[in-house]
Amino acid sequence: MNIDDSSGKKKWITAFLLLMCLAFCAALFKAYLDGRFHSVETLQRYIAGFGLLGPVILTGIQAVQVVLPVLPGFLGCIVGAVLFGWMGGFWCNYIGISAGSVIAFWLARKYGKDLVSRMFPGKRYEKWATWAAESRFYTIVLFLGMVLPLFPDDFFCYFTGITRMTARKFTAIIIFGKPWCILAYSLIFSTVVS
Repeated sequence: MNIDDSSGKKKWITAFLLLMCLAFCAALFKAYLDGRFHSVETLQRYIAGFGLLGPVILTGIQAVQVVLPVLPGFLGCIVGAVLFGWMGGFWCNYIGISAGSVIAFWLARKYGKDLVSRMFPGKRYEKWATWAAESRFYTIVLFLGMVLPLFPDDFFCYFTGITRMTARKFTAIIIFGKPWCILAYSLIFSTVVS
C-alpha cells in the first residue's frame, strides 16, 4: 500500500466519523426540540427507548452536552443512576463527560480564541481569558472545579484549550478530578430518585 492510499483511507474514515457525529448531534437536537431533555422523566423515557443501546446513547449525550453546553448534563447524571444503577450510571456519565471535556479542550486548541470568545459575551471572555493566562493557581482551580459540583466546568474545558496547559496535564486533571462528583451524584440519585 502506498502513502496516497493510506492518506485517502484516513480521509474517508475521518469523513465517515464526522458524518456519524453530525447525525448523532442532529438526532439529539431533534430530541431536544421535541422536549426529550426537559425533565428527568422525559429523558429517562427517551434513553430507555433505545433498549440495550441505552448506556451507549447516554454516554454519547453526556459527551455532547459538554461540547455543546446548552444541553442539561445534570439530568443525564440523574437518569444514568436511575436507569442503570449507581455503578452503570457512573460509568456512562464518567466516560461521556470525560470524552466531551477532552473534545472541548481540543476544539479550543485547534480553533483558538475565535471559538472560545464566541461562547462568552464580550467583557466576560476578556476577564476570564486574562485570568486563566496569568494565574499561577489556574491548575489548582481547574482541578477543584472538576471535583466540586455546580462548577461551570464545560466552559473551563474550552478556556483551558487556549492556555499553555498541555493536553496530557488537562487529561490527567479530567481523569483524576471528574469521577468524584459524578460518583457522588450516582450514589445519591440511585437511592433518592429511584
